[in-house]
Amino acid sequence: MPEQIQSVIANLKSFGVRRLALMGGIAALVMAVIGIASVYLNRPAYETLYVGLERSDVNQIGLVLADAGIGFDVGSDGTSVLVPAGTTAQSRMLLAEKGLPTSANAGYELFDNVGSLGLTSFMQQITRVRALEGEIARTIQSISGVKAARVHIVMSERANFRRDEQQPSASVVIRYAGNDAEKSAMSIRHLVAAAVPGLSADKVTVLDSNGNLLAAGDDPSNTSAARTLGVEQTVEAQIGDNIRRALAPYLGPDNFRASVKADVNTDTRQTEETIFDPNSRVERSVQSVKTNEASNQKQASTPTSVEQNLPETQTTSTEGPQSTSQNDRKEEITNYEINSKKIATVSNGYTVNKMSIAVVVNQDRLKTILGKDATPEQIAKRVADIQKMVASATGFDDKRGDIIDVSAVEFINGLDGEPIDQPGILAAIGTYTGTLINAGAFIVVVFLVAFFGLKPMAAALTASARPAAIAGPSFDDVQRSLPTPDAPVAAITAETTAGARAGATPLDDLRQKIRPAPQERLARMVDLNEERTAQILRKWAAVPEAVG
Repeated sequence: MPEQIQSVIANLKSFGVRRLALMGGIAALVMAVIGIASVYLNRPAYETLYVGLERSDVNQIGLVLADAGIGFDVGSDGTSVLVPAGTTAQSRMLLAEKGLPTSANAGYELFDNVGSLGLTSFMQQITRVRALEGEIARTIQSISGVKAARVHIVMSERANFRRDEQQPSASVVIRYAGNDAEKSAMSIRHLVAAAVPGLSADKVTVLDSNGNLLAAGDDPSNTSAARTLGVEQTVEAQIGDNIRRALAPYLGPDNFRASVKADVNTDTRQTEETIFDPNSRVERSVQSVKTNEASNQKQASTPTSVEQNLPETQTTSTEGPQSTSQNDRKEEITNYEINSKKIATVSNGYTVNKMSIAVVVNQDRLKTILGKDATPEQIAKRVADIQKMVASATGFDDKRGDIIDVSAVEFINGLDGEPIDQPGILAAIGTYTGTLINAGAFIVVVFLVAFFGLKPMAAALTASARPAAIAGPSFDDVQRSLPTPDAPVAAITAETTAGARAGATPLDDLRQKIRPAPQERLARMVDLNEERTAQILRKWAAVPEAVG
C-alpha cells in the first residue's frame, strides 16, 4: 500500500477502539442530521385534495394514490388528504375513476342503503333530491378552479288546491380558487339547469364561499344586447383575420396593425307574401244541368141546352180545345281556381349596416421593400395598393357608407419584429423564491452542523492524541545527555541537535527544546541514584589521569 494510506491507517490505530467508535457515532449523527434536514427542507409543497372525509375514505384514497406513485399526506384531524402541488387534478381524476371519495357528497349510492319496506313516497322523493344534489355537486367539483361545491334544489310540486304549478329552482355555493369565478358561474348555471327536469338557467343562483353573488336572474348572455355584441365581435374578428391573411405574406405579421368596427343589425324579421298569377288557371269544378219538359192538354166541354134541365136526360159532351207544349233546357257551370303562392320568411341573421377599417403599416418595412431611396410618392402609391387589397379582402362597399383608412407610420420598438425585453434577473429570482429559501436553509444547517459538530470533534480528537504530560527522562537518558571527557559538550550538543533534526519525531523535537541545563540534569541524577552517580563521576575523574 502507498505510504499515505499506511500513515492514515497507523493514525487511526493510534486513536484506539474507543475513540474510533466515538468518531463513527458522531459522523453517523452528523450525516443523519444533514439527511433529515435536506429531506424536510426540500419536500414539495402540499395542497388540499379533499376535506371532511371519513376514515374509510381516507384509507382507500391512500391506497389508490400509493399504487399510482403519487405522494400524499393526511391532515392532523384525520379527515383531509393533501397531495403535492400540481398533482391535484390528476389525483382527482384518478380517484373519480375508482368512485372515491364516497363520503364527500351523498349521491345515488344513498339508494343502496334505503330499504323498500316501509318507505313512503315522501321519503323516496327526498332521497331522490339528495342524490341528485350530491351528483351535481361532484360534477361541479371536477371543474378546474372549484375546490368545493354544495347544491340545493327545490323540485316542482303541484298541490291539489293550487292553480299554478311551482317552478323548480336551485342554488349553488362554490369555493373557487382563481379569477374567472363569474365565467365558471355561468357554466354551472347551465349545468344545473340541464341536470334538473323543468329547470331553467335563470332560476339558478350561484354564490361563492365569501357570500358574493356570482350569477342570478336572467342570463345576460341571452339578451338582445349581448347577442348583438357577440355578433359584432364575431364579424370584426372575421374581417380582421381576413386582413391579416392578406397582408401577412407581404408585410410580415408584425409590420401592420388592423382595427375593424362593424355596425351590425340583428333584428329579427318575418316576411309573408302572397302571389297571384292570373295567366295560370286551373278548373276547380264543373256543374252541368239538363232539363227536358213535354206537356199535352185536352179539354172536353158540354154544350148548354134545355136538355140539361130535364130529369133523366143524359147530355153528350163534345170535344173542347186541345194544347201541346215541349221545353228543353241545358245549363253548364265551370269554376276556375286562380294560381297563387304564399311565402313566409323568418330571418334571425344579421346585416352589416356600416363598417369602419383602420390599418397602420410600418413605414420602415415599406422602405425596405422599395429601397432606401424610396420617395414619399412611391410610399403613397404602395399605401394605395395596400388599401385596395384591404378593401377587396373585407368586402368594402361605398354605397353602404363604409370607411377605410390605411396609413404608413413608424412603429415603436417591440412591434416591428424586434425582440421584446425579457424579464430581468429580479423577476427570475422572484419566480424561484421558495426554492432559493429552501436551498439557503439547507446550506445554513450544513454549516451549523459542521461548525458546531465536526470542528469540536476534530479538536477533541487532536487534543486526546497529544500526551497529557511529557514524562521526565530516565536515569540512562540523563546519563547519556551529560557531556563526557572524550567529547566536548558543544560537539555532543551539536550532534544531538543534528540527530534530532535528521530523524526525530515532533515529540522528540519538543523534548529537545525543553531539555534542562547539564547542571540541572546532574542534580536530577543524584536525586535518582546517588551511588551510581558517584561511580560515574569517579569514572569521569579517572579517565584523564590514565590518558596523561
